[in-house]
Amino acid sequence: MENYLITCNIHKNETITALCNGHSELCCSRCVELNHSQCSKVTPINELTDMQPTDLQGLSVELETVLGEIKSLQISQELSVQALLRTYKEHVAVMIEQMRGNLNFNIDDIDECGNSYVGTSGGHEQYLKEEMCRSVLFILNEFDNITVKELNEMRDEVISIKGSVTSSIHKCTSLHNDLSHFHEFVQKIGDNKELCLIASIKCKHIIQQALTLLGKSSKVFNVQSNTKHNVRIPSDSGECYIGGICVLPDGHVLVVDCTNQNVKMLNQQYQVVSHWDVNARPVDICLITPSEVAVAVNDHDSKIHEVQFITVNQGKLVPGRKFQLQHECRVIDHHQGVLFVISSEELYKYTLNGKQVCSLYRSFEYKVDKCAVSPTGDRLYITSYYNYKLHTLARDGTLLATYTDPALNGPHGLHVTPAGQVLVCGAKSHTVLQVGWEGQSKLANLATEEDGVSWPRSVCYSSTTSSIIVGQWDDNILVFRVE
Repeated sequence: MENYLITCNIHKNETITALCNGHSELCCSRCVELNHSQCSKVTPINELTDMQPTDLQGLSVELETVLGEIKSLQISQELSVQALLRTYKEHVAVMIEQMRGNLNFNIDDIDECGNSYVGTSGGHEQYLKEEMCRSVLFILNEFDNITVKELNEMRDEVISIKGSVTSSIHKCTSLHNDLSHFHEFVQKIGDNKELCLIASIKCKHIIQQALTLLGKSSKVFNVQSNTKHNVRIPSDSGECYIGGICVLPDGHVLVVDCTNQNVKMLNQQYQVVSHWDVNARPVDICLITPSEVAVAVNDHDSKIHEVQFITVNQGKLVPGRKFQLQHECRVIDHHQGVLFVISSEELYKYTLNGKQVCSLYRSFEYKVDKCAVSPTGDRLYITSYYNYKLHTLARDGTLLATYTDPALNGPHGLHVTPAGQVLVCGAKSHTVLQVGWEGQSKLANLATEEDGVSWPRSVCYSSTTSSIIVGQWDDNILVFRVE
């Protein structure tokens, strides 16, 4: 146990001798020489034992709590994989049943024609057989051309999402093992002050890793710089209204332009490199897989309310399958094969094949304007533009917290980072805030009107460029580089 604690994480043959205060890192002599020689404060461990408090009892309780949460997350993710596979199998069964129904309908139709010509010549009988064959072949070809394409598209989604969830499960398992070891060590260390200090620091680091995985990071963004980028294209007829933003893992950014009814793809320099014109008004967008997004389409004039899937293929936006909704489709988000869709006052849960699972939340006072789901799927955040509130819901739709702030006037744009940091825009107050993952307190005013923020409508964080991207009712997006 002692060897495990004092061994350097980077240089396995070296023992820990110091702490770099600037980086909050435990160091061996080689670490100090190679990585921390320019640091202003590197203190030997034996000089810190009387200065740094080590509440091992409190750490033990915290470790036990986090262990339970990691285990719950692991179980939840395993259930997500099972539900995802079940959805795909159900969709395959529905497609096959539809084909069978089409075949039976056409055969019955031809059969009825045959019955009305009873006693006719053998030539007519031959004609009916040929007509039946043509109908069957047509249906089978349609099944091949349309249905198989749709099933392949959904199969690829399932494989990608399952891979991502499985990777997360492995991280949970690894962290659970590390946390278990430290929980055991903390209870057996005794009075060795240096070991207590090292264990305390290592425990805090591993707990922070666990909290990040649980979507409970308390790290506050620090804005370093900001830039403005024009996203208007020659075919646009009006001023851009960027209602939704999402970022692909490769750094490409997709934005929904509600005014000009298109989806635009930007490169890492935020230049428009491709676009796709939508047949109705696109209002929101969310990531499904590393190369696929879902777009919420909601058009009052044409009465179109649908979810359209789009794949990025060789630098182009390629439309895929879509499904219609029986209600408005104003907001969309996704988590591990589950779609969260907002109509106007109601938040629904859907499967990827368009099956409505349930209604999670209904507002009887004001419209619900945006929704974002936490990385673990156990919390949902929604904003209401007209009552100036950010609500935090449990997985089942139970209200957990409500947050109001004068700096959050007309809350609209909403996003949760992979670490669980909550970003929300005040459209009327021209602000971008960071709120704690509990949804109860403001951590920072990240940007204001002085930084160029004007009627922000959407927000998203890019891990690739470490940037916060803000969409507005404007031809320009704002990009804030953060640490």
